[in-house]
Amino acid sequence: MENNVYSNPLVERYGSKEMLENFSPNKKFSTWRKLWIALAESQKELGLNITDEQIEEMKAVVDNIDYEMAKAKELEVRHDVMAHVHTFGTQAPKAMPIIHLGATSAYVGDNTDLIQIKDGLNILKGKIVTVMESTAKFAMEQKDLPTLGFTHFQPAQLTTVGKRATLWLQSLLLDLEELEFRIETLRFRGVKGTTGTQASYMELFDGDFSKVKRLDQMVAEKMGFDKRFLVTGQTYDRKVDSEMLNLLANIAQSAHKFTNDLRLLQNLKELEEPFGKKQIGSSAMAYKRNPMRSERISSLAKFVIAMQQSTAMTASTQWFERTLDDSANKRLSIPQAFLAVDSILVIWQNVMNGLVVYPKMIEKHVMAELPFMATEYIIMEGVKNGGDRQELHELIRVHSMEAGKVVKLEGKDNDLIERIIADENFNIDKKRLLEILDPKNFVGFASEQTVEFVETEVKPIIEKYSDLLGMEADLRV
Repeated sequence: MENNVYSNPLVERYGSKEMLENFSPNKKFSTWRKLWIALAESQKELGLNITDEQIEEMKAVVDNIDYEMAKAKELEVRHDVMAHVHTFGTQAPKAMPIIHLGATSAYVGDNTDLIQIKDGLNILKGKIVTVMESTAKFAMEQKDLPTLGFTHFQPAQLTTVGKRATLWLQSLLLDLEELEFRIETLRFRGVKGTTGTQASYMELFDGDFSKVKRLDQMVAEKMGFDKRFLVTGQTYDRKVDSEMLNLLANIAQSAHKFTNDLRLLQNLKELEEPFGKKQIGSSAMAYKRNPMRSERISSLAKFVIAMQQSTAMTASTQWFERTLDDSANKRLSIPQAFLAVDSILVIWQNVMNGLVVYPKMIEKHVMAELPFMATEYIIMEGVKNGGDRQELHELIRVHSMEAGKVVKLEGKDNDLIERIIADENFNIDKKRLLEILDPKNFVGFASEQTVEFVETEVKPIIEKYSDLLGMEADLRV
């Protein structure tokens, strides 16, 4: 590409080969031609005067698109569909009289959009499942490693590293369920005419509504859809686009939340995203290991989340049977949102493939806070040894406040346990106290929950879509 014209980063830097192909001119315009062929075949089967020779002539050049001719014709007629009708007809001259017969521009435009959306969803499905597989593997590997839980980013009860990963998985599971629903319920626009009344087809089939309905059904089936809109205006309901952006924005939200967690944990030196041997974290500070991958995910995620509003506004402001103020918007929002989410999932998988855990740092942070969390257990042990619950509660409150001052004001380690051992009122043996302070005593059923969730919810999905696993997750930049 020339360096003196704008280059879309989603194409040049981020998008995968398969998603770029899905929204490529070749995919778009060859699908237009396939739709014209499916229309002609169905019309012939229903009795219109269309020959096999005409259909075969179209099929012979379905992928041989003369883009220069189409471009020149569009400049002349200012209409992209008619430019491609002319180009197709020039290459298949015997078929020229029956190409686009009875159809309006939305026949090829909208139906192609729906095909690309459907294929795009299937591409994303495989990538979501792949990220789920790698995250589930990580969760199971780390299911028993105690770590500080946080609420409000303040130390709270312990969890495990693996259990935390199941929270990322849970979000992806919800996204996959929504994606499956969108694929299952996606409707084809079909053959509806200029305002959705099928008036042109009524004329072609001499008022036989049964044939017109059959034509609509046949074309949908030929193009791979078992559901179709029974009523439309000129276009399919633009709420479909808004629903798709809702889904894509939801995936982006899940990814962004993951990167929030990971970047905070990287600051704490507990987890770290991959870092190349020659990777530079900062142009000024050579020691830095900036979380570039996570930041790229969060940046693309914001782009997708913001774009959802665009399709929502478009759907809400359509007039009657159609307006054209959706057209330029759709050309930008739908492909770019799919490309961005596709990129997000590739990067996410790349991170999971090389995610680093630092158990000693995790243990250090746990042990700095655990004495505070164990105070109720310590009180109960003191009562067992003859102490008064209320007196011990007050003593441990005072000791906790003093230990907290030592940590915050002097920067020293938490010495609460030493204070309690030295306090005869508790009458607790040091060995017993250290047994109480085993972090595994404070993680509840985190490990069991992780196993149950992965085995019950995630594993069946991975097995169901095993043929979709194994995407490439290398970064171009």
